[in-house]
Amino acid sequence: MDPTVTFVLLCVAAHTWAIPILVSVPSNIPSGGSGDGFREGDIAVSKSGSRSCFARSCLWPKSVDGHVYIAYMLSPEYSKHCPLGGASISLLFTSIHINGTCIRFVPWTHQVDYLDIQPKSGCWSYLGVHGGAQTLSLQAPDCITSGVTAHELMHALGFVHEHSRADRDKYITIQWANIWKVNFCIKITSNLDTPYDYGSIMHFGKYAYSEDGDPTILPKKNPNAQLGQRFGPSELDKFKINKLYKCGELHASCKIDKKLHLIKRLVSGS
Repeated sequence: MDPTVTFVLLCVAAHTWAIPILVSVPSNIPSGGSGDGFREGDIAVSKSGSRSCFARSCLWPKSVDGHVYIAYMLSPEYSKHCPLGGASISLLFTSIHINGTCIRFVPWTHQVDYLDIQPKSGCWSYLGVHGGAQTLSLQAPDCITSGVTAHELMHALGFVHEHSRADRDKYITIQWANIWKVNFCIKITSNLDTPYDYGSIMHFGKYAYSEDGDPTILPKKNPNAQLGQRFGPSELDKFKINKLYKCGELHASCKIDKKLHLIKRLVSGS
């Protein structure tokens, strides 16, 4: 396998950048558990109690060649639970490969900062880079899917959920009577001056965390819009990655203006 594994992600700090994940059914929502150790279901909180990334403090460093190389180590526990466990995750990194960004995931070779991927209880990640060995949990077999893997890796890069954007109330209606309220808090975000994206890999679906089986999130301006997808980062996600990491010279997209226009039309329902 090529030692350089590309993954399309957007590192969005909770104070300055924000994006989300989409889930079509409640059972597909990544979850680390409940209690003080997690926020919004799958964002782990450190002992210091930090919940957000500020400015560019949570971003992984950029290499002199213009790319962002992020090392990862797979726990040997995956092989104990399933002979193909570790190999399956490595293949997921490859399957999530999408051209057009400067993010590169590479196997660990003694880097100081890296993602330590473990089959702990649930699917969860810390927000942004913390330094050193940074745990990211992908419990086998439930979390070993391309969508969940992509979602948790995006948290590790600094992503918050799309439904947490500061401007979310313009585009969605939260059905407060049906939800676990702690999973739907608004964050202070700049959104990189990009439109709200119903199709982001980080957006919850209509039934996310429902307590009674009824919808929890409804699109406001376009009632027919689909919330949630598990195929990978959207075109707008990729655009945000390049904008955040200033990778335009390496990965310019001549079609992005047209795509942004189409996304705005989808959200507005026009």
